[in-house]
Amino acid sequence: MERFFVEGGSRLYGEVEVSGAKNAALKLIAAALLAPGRTVLHNVPRIKDVNTMLAVLDGLGAKSEFSGNTLVIDASTIDSYTAPYDLVRQMRASIVVLGPLVARFGEAEVSAPGGCNLGLRKFNFHLDGLRALGAEIELDHGFIEATAPRGLRGAEVNFDYPSVTATENVMMAAVLARGTTIIESGAREPEVVALADFLSQMGASIYGAGTGRIVIEGVDELHPIEHTVMGDRIEAGTFIMATAATGGDVTVKGVDSGHLKMELPKLREMGVNMSEVENGIRVRVDDPAELGSVDVATLPFPGFATDLQAQMMVLLTQTSGAGIITENVYENRLQVAEELNRLDAGIDLFGGHRALVKGPRQLSGTIVQSPDLRGGAALVMAGLVAEGTTIVDGAKHIVRGYEGFEDKLTNLGATVAFGTESVLQS
Repeated sequence: MERFFVEGGSRLYGEVEVSGAKNAALKLIAAALLAPGRTVLHNVPRIKDVNTMLAVLDGLGAKSEFSGNTLVIDASTIDSYTAPYDLVRQMRASIVVLGPLVARFGEAEVSAPGGCNLGLRKFNFHLDGLRALGAEIELDHGFIEATAPRGLRGAEVNFDYPSVTATENVMMAAVLARGTTIIESGAREPEVVALADFLSQMGASIYGAGTGRIVIEGVDELHPIEHTVMGDRIEAGTFIMATAATGGDVTVKGVDSGHLKMELPKLREMGVNMSEVENGIRVRVDDPAELGSVDVATLPFPGFATDLQAQMMVLLTQTSGAGIITENVYENRLQVAEELNRLDAGIDLFGGHRALVKGPRQLSGTIVQSPDLRGGAALVMAGLVAEGTTIVDGAKHIVRGYEGFEDKLTNLGATVAFGTESVLQS
């Protein structure tokens, strides 16, 4: 079993460059299915989730080549419209191949998605959106079968909740539909805007991305392009909070501060010293115990990101006072608190989706289990401030979304190892 081994007590210093955004790259890879020919993507993170998505495309007949962080996808060789079950069940984001396939080829078969166990993840938003565009949908033994033999047609799509992947799936389907599609209550995340920009460069006609109302004028065809993936705001937030928790001084490069609309003001409210530099943010904290606590409630963008909730929980254990975290997006995301309590975090859960975090606490290293991708990163972060050695099992979750996590932390002065056995220096 692969693990992260973390020796606590080191402050983070230096400079770190965040990788391309996982949640953007996966959707751009899926969007490459819409156009025959070679799509070139730069700044693609070399992570497990990207490899899984490429394996899905390979199963469809597409060809891909990775060189460094540049990825070339040739979607002119697709000869199958069925996404393999054993791959789709590993990663929920793979459902986004459904829209491009049915838009370009008129048919698609995708297994119900898997991934992190964050609670109920209904995919009805995806299916209802495609049905509104004229696709016929059937569920058969855990597979989603979508057909549109006469093509898709523009329609109004109303979401009860601004689901990111459903918004992206419907967008990718609508760009080749006949007529106008209007998505109401669509997701506003920066990754949705990045996908819209990518599709527009391919020849699509999209307006309003980044607002709750997205208008798409269907076109007859799209063409492949060359594009650079945006920096990962969640990775950036993780390093910013880890720096604050350890009392360090780190410049986080490759991030747009506008993508952390709620997180940065919350950190400043706590007393974290941050300044914008060229293409990044410098974070300086002398003593995390001098920081104040805040209350945080997760919400869709531009609210506080649920993907940074666990990291904020760790930071609050090192600040003075008491803060309440309210998880409004995924009901199981607070389960990381149980693992943090094994490190003596003293977090109280109440009301089903709230956590009371009191600090400052001296955490103590032990063996913990990563519950999901972001929770796992938070446990590694907790190990940085804990006394002694922390072993984080379930490392497979973390490597799904962080490229070279241990190397980046080591370069900042942390003592971290990744593997089946510890190689930490005593």
